[in-house]
Amino acid sequence: MSWKSLAAKYRLIAPAGAMEQVGTGALVRDWTFRPSSPDLRTLWRRWLARRHRAAMPAWEAIRPVAPRPRWIVYFIYLTDGGLSDAHRFTLARLRADGAGLAVVCATPRRDMVPAELLHGVDALYWKALPGFDFSAYAVALGEVARHSPGADVLVLNDSVFGPFVPVAQLWSAMRWDLTGLTASGQVENHIQSYAFMLRDWNAAKLSALRSIFPQDHAFDDYRHVVAVQETRFARTAARTMSVGALWYGEVHRCADPTIFAAQALVAAGFPFVKRGLISKHVRFVDRDAILALLRAMDHPVARTL
Repeated sequence: MSWKSLAAKYRLIAPAGAMEQVGTGALVRDWTFRPSSPDLRTLWRRWLARRHRAAMPAWEAIRPVAPRPRWIVYFIYLTDGGLSDAHRFTLARLRADGAGLAVVCATPRRDMVPAELLHGVDALYWKALPGFDFSAYAVALGEVARHSPGADVLVLNDSVFGPFVPVAQLWSAMRWDLTGLTASGQVENHIQSYAFMLRDWNAAKLSALRSIFPQDHAFDDYRHVVAVQETRFARTAARTMSVGALWYGEVHRCADPTIFAAQALVAAGFPFVKRGLISKHVRFVDRDAILALLRAMDHPVARTL
């Protein structure tokens, strides 16, 4: 089954009319979260997904989190244990901010974590490969809540290139207790989980989000992660904290802002480009235009393709 047919089956993309490239006029800027109602099919899938809980993947603190006012958490997934130039670009940009930089690195074995990560990061964790990004987020956010309570936390994974603007601009844009970079109306209104910010993170907030960042189990199927964690994240958080996003795409106008408004967002100062725009999502964009965009921002990927 193709990615497109699989995505359509599980309602991860919108109807064809919402799959054209759009400008930022099709998006809502500085959107305060409002819940929408998932349909019965979504609720049924969530019930089924919860029956597929897996064990929390093994993890280990190599260099633990310590008290700081701000942390950046970056999740890196390495099946072969080797950092790419894109990873190094992101690490350098994140390091320049001056906040504590915590990396969670997923590799098949602990001894495959790249030695170069020990130089220039403030905290480093190894995680086994299963569990997707939410298991890595659970590790890091549990550690920050325990060892650096009250910190503001920027969380991102390596599905993005960038950031292409100073991270200081992201901290200043964090208006809500939970701020998504983008939000979507697919499945239900939700924060997209490739990057988000949490303000004054602590044990009470971790407890309130225990169903999103469980400390004792994970989900090891992409569909289950989407159903139980990503698309429920904002609504669960909104019960105890303020929630919003820098940009929101209503499902019938822009199914996924990171795909269908990618170039317009970057032109408006958005910090990231999704890695999938030059690979699995290339059918929805002009790949040459995306590479030209990356080249203009001196990203190393564009120099090698």
